[in-house]
Amino acid sequence: MTDSGLDLVMGEPEGPRGPGRRRADTPPRKPWGRRIVALVVVVVLVAAVVVVGGKVKDRFFSSAEDYTGQGSGSVTVQIPEGAGGQQIANILKKAGVVKSAEAFYQLSLNDNRFAAVQAGNFALRKEMSSDAALGALVDKGNRVEGKVTIPEGARLDQVVDIIAANTKITKADLQAVLDDPGKLDLPAVAKGNPEGYLFPATYDVPPGTTALDLLRQMAAKTVAVASDLDISTRAKALGYTGEQILTVASILEYEANNDEDYAKVARVLYNRLDRGMPLQLDSTVSYVSGRKGDVFTTPEERDAESAYNTYQNQGLPPGPIGSPGEKTIEAALNPADGTWLYFVAVNLETGKTVFSDTLAEHNRAVAQLREYCKTAPEGVCG
Repeated sequence: MTDSGLDLVMGEPEGPRGPGRRRADTPPRKPWGRRIVALVVVVVLVAAVVVVGGKVKDRFFSSAEDYTGQGSGSVTVQIPEGAGGQQIANILKKAGVVKSAEAFYQLSLNDNRFAAVQAGNFALRKEMSSDAALGALVDKGNRVEGKVTIPEGARLDQVVDIIAANTKITKADLQAVLDDPGKLDLPAVAKGNPEGYLFPATYDVPPGTTALDLLRQMAAKTVAVASDLDISTRAKALGYTGEQILTVASILEYEANNDEDYAKVARVLYNRLDRGMPLQLDSTVSYVSGRKGDVFTTPEERDAESAYNTYQNQGLPPGPIGSPGEKTIEAALNPADGTWLYFVAVNLETGKTVFSDTLAEHNRAVAQLREYCKTAPEGVCG
């Protein structure tokens, strides 16, 4: 049995080492002097990296030029959706808000407030410190949001006037879009007529919004509300189309004076339609004549030839006469129970309305209205 393996595992056999015997393969140690020199070199290199790195950091980051204080003057900046720190820093620098993009960018990397910066338009000052600019961007009070409110029942000419009066969009630009309604993405049932399909609501109009942008948003809102209320399905249950429901709702905006009367007026309209009676609505006649300021119409207006003249034609007019809101749409979809065929407001200040089953009852209510108008404040009855 050989003992060579044993020597490798257990070590050297006992006995004196001769001059030709080697130790295990341990490399000879370097002299202490050489080791100290190597250590000094390493320390010097590390120090150099720190110094150079610090200079680079100071050059690009810590020493980036920055204003001090809250700034002065005013400027509006737009922060787009999805903008990151560098893009926002560039926007602020270009607008003269901050002195250098680098200073703001580095702040955005290290300040938790930056996570709260949202897209939008902001009223800032010029020559602000990066810290002050960031604080202003997360302050909701600095958001610039032009707003326009379209009331329920508003007609196209009123929509144009309201937008032009409250924004920088001109009447000419609005009318140009309305004259080419194919650009509005109207639902097919509108048949290219935007009347009644520009939903009444409050809209944000940030700088740069065009007439097409805003009107498209209003048309899209109508489609969204129609979907939310499931107008198509519910209209079929009543025996009508979605467009007819919007038409009824637009009439309610003009014929009913109180929220609680919307559903009752809707019932009157449906009862008359079911009996084949003309609706005889002054609101649809006024839509054609453009009459404003009172609730009455003249014999000449009621004799005018128009598909919207519900004195001369049976059935609903061919489309809405204004933009109905959710309350009237809901009332048109959910009419009250009743056998009424007539209604008339007998007090135009309170909106008190009398609903009648017979013409004789209705005529008595009309007489109440005429008596009321004799003593009503000037301008109430026209």
